[in-house]
Amino acid sequence: MSRSTVETAPGDEPAPPPGDDHAFFGQPRGLLTLSGLEVWERFSFLGMQAILVLYFADTVAHGGMGMSSGTAASVSAAYGTLVYLVSVAGGWLADRILGSYRAVLWGGVLIACGHYAMAVPTATMTWVGLGLISAGTGLLKPNVATMVGKLYRTEDERRDAGFALYYMSINIGAFAGPLVTGWLGDHRGWHWGFSAAAIGMTFGLIQYVMGRRHLAGRKRAAEFALTPDAMRRAVLLIALGLLAAAVLAALLAVTGCLTMDRFVDLLTLVSVIAPVVYFAVMFRSPRVTDAERGRLRPYIVLFLASTVFNFILFQAYSTMMLLAASNAETTILGYDFPASWYASALGAFEVALAPVVAALWVRMGHSQPHASNKIAIGVVLGGLSFLLIVLPTSGHSGDDYLMSVWWIVGSYLLLGLGDVLLETSGMSATTKLAPVAFSSQTMSLWFLSLALANGIQAQTVKLYDDVSKPAYFGVNGAIAVAAGLAVMALAPWLRRTMHPVH
Repeated sequence: MSRSTVETAPGDEPAPPPGDDHAFFGQPRGLLTLSGLEVWERFSFLGMQAILVLYFADTVAHGGMGMSSGTAASVSAAYGTLVYLVSVAGGWLADRILGSYRAVLWGGVLIACGHYAMAVPTATMTWVGLGLISAGTGLLKPNVATMVGKLYRTEDERRDAGFALYYMSINIGAFAGPLVTGWLGDHRGWHWGFSAAAIGMTFGLIQYVMGRRHLAGRKRAAEFALTPDAMRRAVLLIALGLLAAAVLAALLAVTGCLTMDRFVDLLTLVSVIAPVVYFAVMFRSPRVTDAERGRLRPYIVLFLASTVFNFILFQAYSTMMLLAASNAETTILGYDFPASWYASALGAFEVALAPVVAALWVRMGHSQPHASNKIAIGVVLGGLSFLLIVLPTSGHSGDDYLMSVWWIVGSYLLLGLGDVLLETSGMSATTKLAPVAFSSQTMSLWFLSLALANGIQAQTVKLYDDVSKPAYFGVNGAIAVAAGLAVMALAPWLRRTMHPVH
């Protein structure tokens, strides 16, 4: 049986059955349990996100929130920022208080409750639901990825292929979610779509609990648990801090000091400061060895590459959705479909491409590209996906044109391939570069790159209504391509400093 890189102490729960090691397409059976959970989590999260910006931008009379396109995209990005900022707390809680298994379980419960809240057709419940989903995703996302890493030895060459299969599996949910929520939102109302997301997350929780015996490293306690006294103090401080923050936010909102624009700006500021502080803490920690500290330096490059790529990727659910709704055909082979279904194309491409990429890496073995080059290629492809959109949006005197379906589909094909290359290699590298004492928290640091991407996006998308579409997509795409080429130029240094990542 492949073991976790963190040793299991005597008296902990027994390891998964030995026969699990190659039970899921040559991978540990625990990968099936975790992938199954993520299928339904992505079904609910991306199913909701595919219609969220459209819900924000729709008129109040039609059941929406009545925001302008730029504001709707900015608020949607701010929500994404909050989701990934909370992942830092989720990693710390798993390491020090809850343990990964319980952190994921309670995170899933909060996500489900949040989607059920959003099913209630009031603006207040929408904001309550988004808050619960943010908290739950922050608990679940970094710790699921960490649990996948624990299924393999550090030197196990199946690790990258395992992460690719994991990513393929969860993108089944990314494909199916927008199809269901988009159809319900278009035909029955936005809150019907949010209801489907709630039911999906409930299914995910059920299969996670049923398959828990196959998870490596599952423990009743956190791996680096606080002492009982310190834990009680931490729980008390967390509870008081959350209560104080809620009261302060309510007072500022009532007095008019905390507006939506200011809240978005605050989240962007925090998304910039948080990774800087987090890297500083890890570099200075006495629990991090010199060798581990040396591997964190190249990780900064991977962090920035992830930020640039995900800045493009997340706009698949904001500006690209708005573009599809206003300027793209929604008919194919005589069949009309909701604009939100374009988001399913991204998931479909990732489902189709992930096993091909996984098989390619296994076949190439030691001759496969270095992880940094895989990530760099992913960033370049993300930039090209935006540059492609420049062609059909150029040369129009007005804004009443409709582009062919295939322009959006082609853009999502490039973006999907880039996502498979970057995210699987990035998450795999993170689990190998992580200092032992910060195992779950280092995965949280990867998700902070997603928070920073969303934080930057929350500001940039405000320009969507103010500049031409060719300029908007062209400039952002060119920046991403340049960033990918810069990572390629750093490849020799990255190879030397990223051992044991290859």
